[in-house]
Amino acid sequence: MTAKRILMGNEAIAFGAMKAGLQVASGYPGTPSTEVMETIASHASKYGIYAEWATNEKVALETAVGAAYSGANTLVTMKQVGLNVASDPLMSLSYIGVKGSLVILVSDDPGPHSSQTEQDTRAFGHFSNIPVLDPSTPQEAYDMAKLAFKLSHEMEIPVILRTTTRVSHGCADVITEDIEQAGRDIEGYVKEPRWTIFPKLTAQRHP
Repeated sequence: MTAKRILMGNEAIAFGAMKAGLQVASGYPGTPSTEVMETIASHASKYGIYAEWATNEKVALETAVGAAYSGANTLVTMKQVGLNVASDPLMSLSYIGVKGSLVILVSDDPGPHSSQTEQDTRAFGHFSNIPVLDPSTPQEAYDMAKLAFKLSHEMEIPVILRTTTRVSHGCADVITEDIEQAGRDIEGYVKEPRWTIFPKLTAQRHP
């Protein structure tokens, strides 16, 4: 069933991720991204989701990556300057790919209102060869969160969901759907060459 509710953009992203079958979420707090993980954490026990705050953005991304290598549907959250911290593993991800799904939620801060810089994550997406979805309303944020998980699973690569302060903190009517319990059918990590960051394997994965 569907329902209409007033949601902040970040809350809409969280509900979209949970509707998409989110199993593991990891993040590092920072305005304007924080409410995504806060919302997921407040519903984690209800829907069987593992959610944690990480030591920093690199650790958060690598936690989500490890779960995605094992076949889980994963989300990592951070703000735009945090993507600088996570950029080392990010650059290899489009070549290595994932087995489950991996959505990288990055909230940009044009203005800036609460950040040192006004970085545009869309440039990072181009730099790292990772597709970027860019919602302009809370409803699009909800819909694109679901789409990001679908694309990541089908293409076996990470997908960046990029928002801005006004989308993340703006509130609007959002049509949502019932959320089901997170599945436990995760294959687990299988040791194989594809998970090795090695020049020859990277070149083979390039196409």
